[in-house]
Amino acid sequence: MSSLNIRYLGGPSAILETGGVRLVVDPTFDAPGDYPIGSRKLTKTAEPVLGPDEIGPVDAVLLSHDQHPDNLDTGGRAYLSGVPLTLTTEAGAGRLGGTARALPNWEHVDLPRPDGGTLRVTGVPAQHGPDGTEHLTGPVTGFVLSGEGLPSTYVSGDNASLDVVRAVAGRFAPFDVAVLFAGGAQTPLLGDAYLTLTSEDAAEAATILGAAHIVPLHFEGWAHFSRGRDTIPPAFDKAALADRLHLLGPGESIEL
Repeated sequence: MSSLNIRYLGGPSAILETGGVRLVVDPTFDAPGDYPIGSRKLTKTAEPVLGPDEIGPVDAVLLSHDQHPDNLDTGGRAYLSGVPLTLTTEAGAGRLGGTARALPNWEHVDLPRPDGGTLRVTGVPAQHGPDGTEHLTGPVTGFVLSGEGLPSTYVSGDNASLDVVRAVAGRFAPFDVAVLFAGGAQTPLLGDAYLTLTSEDAAEAATILGAAHIVPLHFEGWAHFSRGRDTIPPAFDKAALADRLHLLGPGESIEL
């Protein structure tokens, strides 16, 4: 089986390489500072690991959503104009234009591999908060990567619902790798409610997905995370899943 290489770039951003196909997840490149969303703001606390010119050639961007600057900032938007394909939500594709393409839930796109095979990218549900809050947070998508001889991989996007995880698992589990957005995000928009998985939810999601390897993203670098690097290992220890967890530092890579 071919491997999956993941390079963590901080926040939600990562480079995934499998079967000779190179993907970027939720590109963000801006400097620390305050980023407005209407009357509210999000505060970025960490410098970007790479600039857009340092990423190198890619085949596609997997964009969970475009409406929040912690998932697609100004630098990320500019970066999209130079990539051959961006897969995202229907609403996001309509707003972004260019090479952005909607990937509805359970539909797929096959990307060519250098060996003559394909990497299948399937859109899967994501829920950016509790039930009934999509009109406030907007639509989000996750992704499943699959292909002959490739590790099956789930990329959660900004999902807060374990029921959504169960729906994905019902169609695709077990997974070789799960890339989980795990910062337990909270903002004044929804009070104490979580907009993404907490550390404890991420550990439960790993069990639901039957995932052999877990790589967390989007748990640091922004002030609105209620969980972080210090809470993830204890949650996986408690769930007896510590051997599956790969907690990367910004800029670090892993081959799975």
